[in-house]
This record gives sequence, C-alpha cells and structure tokens, in this order.
Amino acid sequence: MPFTRVFRRSKQLLFCCFLLTSPAGGPALAGSFAFVTNQNSSDVSVLDLENRKEIQRIPVAGKPAGIAVSARLNAFYTVSPDSKTVRRFSLSTCKVIASAELPGGPMAVAAAPQSGLVFVSDWYNARIFVLDAEELTLTGELKTGGAPAEMIVAEDGSWLASADRDSNQVSIFDLPDMTLRARIAVGERPFGIGVDPQGRIHAANVGSDSVSVIDPETKSVIATVPVGARPYGVAFANGRAFTTDQYADTVSVYRLSDFAPEDTLDVGEYPEGIDATPDGRLVVSTNWFSNTVSLIDPETLEVVGEIETGDGPRADGKFIHETSGGDVPCAKN
Repeated sequence: MPFTRVFRRSKQLLFCCFLLTSPAGGPALAGSFAFVTNQNSSDVSVLDLENRKEIQRIPVAGKPAGIAVSARLNAFYTVSPDSKTVRRFSLSTCKVIASAELPGGPMAVAAAPQSGLVFVSDWYNARIFVLDAEELTLTGELKTGGAPAEMIVAEDGSWLASADRDSNQVSIFDLPDMTLRARIAVGERPFGIGVDPQGRIHAANVGSDSVSVIDPETKSVIATVPVGARPYGVAFANGRAFTTDQYADTVSVYRLSDFAPEDTLDVGEYPEGIDATPDGRLVVSTNWFSNTVSLIDPETLEVVGEIETGDGPRADGKFIHETSGGDVPCAKN
C-alpha cells in the first residue's frame, strides 16, 4: 500500500531552509502558493513560494493524501483515506465549505472546472467517483482497472485519465459525457500521472522505473523514458518533464522535445508529489521522510531552496495555486 511509511536511512539535506533566492539570483514568484497534504500529521501546509515560508497549517482529519487546487472553482480539495472523506476548502478563507464520506478506498482527487465536477479514485474497487464540485454530492461512477491512483484532466476539460496501478494501464474517459475512450497498457504499477503542454499523458511507472508517454488522440504509447528508482509523480516546466524518484531521493529530468533524459537532481528524502507553478518558473517536490519541499529552478536545473512542512508531506495531485492582484490564500480566515 502507498500509505505505509517505511523506515529508511536519514540523509543530511544540503540546502538552506527558507532561501529567498537561488545562488544565481533565482526568480521571484509573487503570488505562488503550494497546498501540501501532510499525511502523518493530518494537516495541510500552505506555503508562500515567493517568501519561502509556511503561512498556515490547516488541520484535516483522516491522514490526507490527495489534493487538487482549482483557481476557477476558488477551491482546493483533499482526500483523507483513513476517514474516507473528501473536503472542499475555500481558497480565500481555507475553511471547509463542503465534505462527503465515500465508501471503499478514496485516494486521489482531480477537478474538472469546465464540467463542474470533481473525481475521486477508489483504490480498492476499481472505480472513480464523480462528484458535483460545489456540494460534493455523488453523481456517478466510472469503471477503471485495479487500484486507480492519480488522475489528470486535460487542460481544455475534454478528457480524464487515471493511472490504474494494479492493471498496468491508463484509462481515458471523454468529458463531459464520461464515456470510455481507451485503456492503454503502460509500464509496471503506474501511480503518478500528468499532461504536458502538448497534451500528451505521462504515467510514472513505479514498478519499472520508467515513464510511459501517451498520445490521447491516437490512444497509443509514443515513448518510454527511463528515470530513477520508483518514480512517483510527474510535472512539467521549461520544455522539460520532472519525476520524483522515491528510492533514489532524486528528481529525474527529461526533455519534452525528444524524451531524452537530461539530468538527475538530489532533493529531500523519499520525494513523492511534484508540481510546477503556472508560470513555469519553479518546480516543487514534496519529500515525505524529510518533512520538506524542495524548490527547483527548471531553467538552470538547480535546487534553489527548501521549505519545512508538516509530518509526511504527500501532495498527490495538482497542489500549486497562483494568485493575482496580491491576493493571499487564507487571508480572509
């Protein structure tokens, strides 16, 4: 099970906490915030990425893992596997405004604001719950392969894809009608999933140390990229893909132009979730055993800082939010 914490060696971290800029004068990131689920301490760390600090820690019962931030819905969503609860929080106040308890094994969450829907994967029952994004009322189910993990929605909202870990496949559903488009065989035990700027799906294969790249239009795997040990999540910035490698304590980097491996970066211990700021100027990995996030400059491929979090940061999903006009999340709390 991905929820089980494994004891591993500790490793001295090589970068300074709360670093304001990179050694080369990294870019300021005004208005970028990360919402990091901390599974072991049952809370969410709200991180100011410009000032490199935690600005609030929000209690969330049930050991939250999945997260989805949606500026369009003015909300972020968490899934707590232990209490089987999905919650909707206001981005403005960081208060819970809706919640629902689901059967089975709710795991990850993805938002489709164009359709007004939220999707929650059921790890135990090979299905995805379909919920109304406002009230979190259950409106339907989608059948997947075994142990659906992370999900991703196309930028234009035209499809939903899930990484079905125990079936070694990715399921793609057309939206908003929610019909099955394809089931595509990938590597062993895919878990993390993302969509690059060209609209291609990248599935991180935990069991085969690779990423499968899928064209959702031709419904085929167009590349298989070798990465570090036990890849977990994937994100994109500056024409590159970044994967967290749990067992290697690294982030692997490969080019989106030809899928060629480019670099390997040392981060914190046991990295899991990963996301990029909408402006593409920063990549953030969550380090489960270090209780930190690592901040990566996607242009120079340098780790430029670190921020402390709660215990056991996971952040499975899209967890970075960019504000406008100087707005700060939780300010109206």
